[in-house]
Amino acid sequence: MKKLFTLSLCLLLAISLLGGCARGGGKEEVGRVYYLNFKPEANDDWQKLAKAYTEETGVEVKVVTAASGEYEKTLGVEIDKDAAPTLFQVNGPIGLAAWKDYALDISDSAVVKELISDEFALKADGKVYGVAFAYEAYGLITNKKLLADAGYSIDQITDFASLKQIAEDIHARADELGFDAFTSSGLDGSSSWRFSGHLTNLPLYYEFTEDKVTSQPATIKGTYLDNFKAVWDLYIQNSATDPKTLTSKTGSDAVAEFQNGKAVFYQNGTWEYANALSIGKENIGYLPIYFGVADQAQGLCAGTENYWVVNSQASEADRKATLDFMHWLATSETGTAAMAGGEMGFVCPFKKAKTPDNVLFDEVDKLIEGGKQSIKWMFPYTPNTDAWRAEVVSALAAYSAGEQDFEVVRKAIVDGWAKQYTASQGQ
Repeated sequence: MKKLFTLSLCLLLAISLLGGCARGGGKEEVGRVYYLNFKPEANDDWQKLAKAYTEETGVEVKVVTAASGEYEKTLGVEIDKDAAPTLFQVNGPIGLAAWKDYALDISDSAVVKELISDEFALKADGKVYGVAFAYEAYGLITNKKLLADAGYSIDQITDFASLKQIAEDIHARADELGFDAFTSSGLDGSSSWRFSGHLTNLPLYYEFTEDKVTSQPATIKGTYLDNFKAVWDLYIQNSATDPKTLTSKTGSDAVAEFQNGKAVFYQNGTWEYANALSIGKENIGYLPIYFGVADQAQGLCAGTENYWVVNSQASEADRKATLDFMHWLATSETGTAAMAGGEMGFVCPFKKAKTPDNVLFDEVDKLIEGGKQSIKWMFPYTPNTDAWRAEVVSALAAYSAGEQDFEVVRKAIVDGWAKQYTASQGQ
């Protein structure tokens, strides 16, 4: 009897302990954050931010940065892992459509409420699935001191014709001057996106504007590819780099050439401000990529393809941790300072965002205030972005090396678009 009583008492004790745990005696699961970063140039800053957040909150934050031009491929590999990214990026509506099965509805989240405008919310079916976190611009970063040494002022460059005349004169006198007109137009993966994505945006913009395109088209016409050719020829014919070697020239090569005073013009964006600072803040200028179309009205290429998306397949705890991290980035002193500083230097569309100390953005504002029309980013419409760009890069390399005429580039852009659109539709 005593043994039975003891056994019953032990059983009751065990039940009561289990009940106590069920009523809240245990600890709430702590989530973790895994951010797959799109921007290699900001990797160090993201690593510091992750560490700062973990130290402040105790929440684990892991940041992995995809190689330049490899984001979609990397995301495809990482998303199927057990410990998949909880936070990733898409480049707009087309990117969202491709990753919709992994996109969490964040309409009621705190970070969405911090947006300064609804236009920075990425929506589908009336719901918010992403938030823009960086507004950027790109054009021709210009060394005003070198330009003056060559006998010119940045104010003299007002259209494609004047840019061409000055660049060709500088190139013709490169040995005498000790510098050339343009940095290398590298077609290595660390650099090629500047041309297969950013430069191709201009013919897309003018064609889509003329044809009133408002959604991803199945085909494009290539109406303004002669203008694209003229700009590309200007770049590669007025540089110290042999066009036949462009596939081996990297993004770092172009940065070094600009920093070391070896070239006047460097096509890149506001995110390159920290690198440009080495020539002296007072020497930094910014010009539109004049395209020979309505040049007098043209501003810089401004927009965003940087939208945060939370992985809907992550655990509830990880989703909550990720949304908390995003809100911290948008509102905290540490987060907002980091987003506006360092290699990031982002103009963030959040109510508490800080203004970056970036003279390149000052130039963007001056052009807008002067009535210039910013060139909107159209490349987020691109179907199968990485595959399409890879074909464009291959064609540019063959053309630049003199192995093919420009028709190979035209086909890669126009026919390649139709092919990749068909592939994206599963046809």
